[in-house]
Amino acid sequence: MKAYKSKIKRYIKEIFYFIITMSIVANLMSIYRSQSLNSEPLNIQTFHLINDQEYSVQNNKPVLIHFWATWCPTCKMEASNIDFLSKYYQVITIAVKSGSNKDIQNYLKEHNYHYKVVNDKEGRIAQQFKISAYPTTFIYDKEKKLRFSEVGYTSTPALWIRLLWAGNS
Repeated sequence: MKAYKSKIKRYIKEIFYFIITMSIVANLMSIYRSQSLNSEPLNIQTFHLINDQEYSVQNNKPVLIHFWATWCPTCKMEASNIDFLSKYYQVITIAVKSGSNKDIQNYLKEHNYHYKVVNDKEGRIAQQFKISAYPTTFIYDKEKKLRFSEVGYTSTPALWIRLLWAGNS
């Protein structure tokens, strides 16, 4: 019994070290990938959403721009984080090469997501922002200067803290 408990402790310890190592590697990869992204201030004032409405970016508030795709497995894991934050912050998502507006609306309905979506059918907006991997998230401060960019999965608390920081800068 003692040997069994010792093995379990060892496995838990190895799993813990693996998770920490993978987190460090993921963050380093994100930093590396973020270096080539467009770091200019946000110059887009209005977005045409998939529900045929125009959304104007509000001044004096931070904004999160999130590039994703319906075919992206990491985007699917992060989608609930983005949906949660969209209830409290100015969030615009851009679905890249994800089909028609109807396809994206069906995807949102199926997963019960309610965030604002722009359909970037050909990936032109993604090219403007120099996106090379998904998901990619930009956080701009209230003056629309880029404060944070993240490539890959990001947790809700990490995004929330960055939005708070961007709102106070």
